[in-house]
Amino acid sequence: MNKSIGAFLAVLILSAWPALAQPDSGDPELEVVQVVPNFYMLAGAGGNIAVQTGPDGVVLVNAGSGKMSGKVIAAIQKLTPQPIRYIINTSADRDNVGGNAALSKAGQSFTQATNAGPGGIAAVGPATILATDMVLTRMSAPAGKQAPYPSDAWPTESFSLKEKKMYVNQEGIQAIYQPAAHSDGDVMVFFRRSDVLVAGDILDTTHFPKIEVDQGGTIQGEIDALNRMVEIAIPSIPLVWQRGGTLIIPGHGRICDQADLVEYRDMVTVIRDVVRDMIRRGMTLQQIQAANPTAGFRGRYGADSGDWTTGMFVEAIYRTLTVTKSSRN
Repeated sequence: MNKSIGAFLAVLILSAWPALAQPDSGDPELEVVQVVPNFYMLAGAGGNIAVQTGPDGVVLVNAGSGKMSGKVIAAIQKLTPQPIRYIINTSADRDNVGGNAALSKAGQSFTQATNAGPGGIAAVGPATILATDMVLTRMSAPAGKQAPYPSDAWPTESFSLKEKKMYVNQEGIQAIYQPAAHSDGDVMVFFRRSDVLVAGDILDTTHFPKIEVDQGGTIQGEIDALNRMVEIAIPSIPLVWQRGGTLIIPGHGRICDQADLVEYRDMVTVIRDVVRDMIRRGMTLQQIQAANPTAGFRGRYGADSGDWTTGMFVEAIYRTLTVTKSSRN
């Protein structure tokens, strides 16, 4: 494509893309963004929370850190009178699972039943919490050891297959397992009718991706997961001037489309390739850090302080590439 035509189309697309509706949450700290009809993103309660509403109830992807669970529940109640039915955790990170207990207790399960209530009618139990087996393992603990989370925050339904399928609110939902991306327990969640893909911490538009090497995360698994999302997401082609295509909700940051996802994937891949080349030339981690392999992307995604810095990202790439190389030898 001619560069001038490409630039013109880019401007045309951006100017034609309307701002997403943002219902008033009633709280300046919690932002409620309407993604598509009957689908919302809550930002400001830790990790982003996806909210699917409909006649069957509410399906959440992630539950935030727990510090603002009361405000999250109030915001959801403004969107729909229906109860929370499912909470799907994309990983065991506290900013995704910290609100599990409170949000689950505020909901009602389709299938679980507690002790009989007044008149002998069984009361419906709390909302189901769904995650991979690895998330359940990380949130619980072996017998006799202290678990990092109370039992009412643990997943009540877990799986280890490639994906878990559901059909709620007249919509197919796929929780797709990604075993070695951000961690060894990640899932991405695809809402097929809404055409919304919830990425969890595989995608973070505010930082370089956080790769938890000690929890099974790898740079190649991260790229594989991003490639899988690129395959699922559909761009607005051929009517590129119209708003459309798959929308992606990241673990943190703004809503993306397929083009944003491709750009992020390419950025991660370029940095991986640069670090891998430096390793092949015999450079140590310290030498690689000094050579600044993230140059060109650091201003947008980098950080020199906080819980995930640029140096930590480069070290994670180095560790997973050198371990893989050693295992082949």
